[in-house]
Amino acid sequence: MSADTPIFAIAVAAELAGMHPQTLRQYDRIGLVVPGRTRGGSRRYSQRDIAQLREVAQLSSEGMSLPAIAKLLDLEDEVRTLRRRVVELEHDLREERASRPGVRVFAAGATGSIMAVPSGRRIRRSTEIVLWRPWLNRPEASDDELADDPDDSER
Repeated sequence: MSADTPIFAIAVAAELAGMHPQTLRQYDRIGLVVPGRTRGGSRRYSQRDIAQLREVAQLSSEGMSLPAIAKLLDLEDEVRTLRRRVVELEHDLREERASRPGVRVFAAGATGSIMAVPSGRRIRRSTEIVLWRPWLNRPEASDDELADDPDDSER
């Protein structure tokens, strides 16, 4: 069961959060903490909802306004979503790198197309420009390679 599974009725959620059920109804009406609903329309709170209710109570007791708390909760949700997306993208990147073990250089062709260039292949500088060459896990470049590399001054 995940922290987002709506399982607690309003009376149980209010008790767990240390609030009156009417406060939970008000927070639902203004969109501060919106629980799931059953088919019959009853509110069902998740563990994450309970944690948010406790956070709202803490912030409110410290003098923060309800609109400010709502904005803070929205930002926390956005951060959580973005972190999940970063994890997904990192996973996709690892899979892509694993599927192309020899690709280490990317270049732009004469037509502007981006292409991956396998390690060890010489790039004709008259028609292609090297855009990116990762230096992580790369054996030290020879002096000849560095002398041929116009981007050497940037390193």
